[in-house]
Amino acid sequence: MSKTVVLLVLVLAALLEAGGDALVRLGLRSSGAAPKLLFFLAGAAVLFLYGFAVNTPPWDFGRLLGLYVVFFFLFAQVISWAVFHQRPGVAVLIGGAFIAVGGIIISLGS
Repeated sequence: MSKTVVLLVLVLAALLEAGGDALVRLGLRSSGAAPKLLFFLAGAAVLFLYGFAVNTPPWDFGRLLGLYVVFFFLFAQVISWAVFHQRPGVAVLIGGAFIAVGGIIISLGS
């Protein structure tokens, strides 16, 4: 599997995980039974797709986890801001910088 394909799968997986988590959170915050059920079912389906995406390729996922965590963090922050209107504070931005640096170190060192 080429590095480009690996990166695309990691990006897709991070988007699916963060998106699935957001759908479940929307379900928890919904007041009606029908919207709650639809968000939960959509969240479950998206999180299943995440699990499928990261476990199907024959790779050493532990080795790629550092880079994956960077993608997950970035998507989680974008979704938090866009969907839940929660802007990241200074501590999140500084911590995120450490996450990004750590992911780069892990991916370059492997």
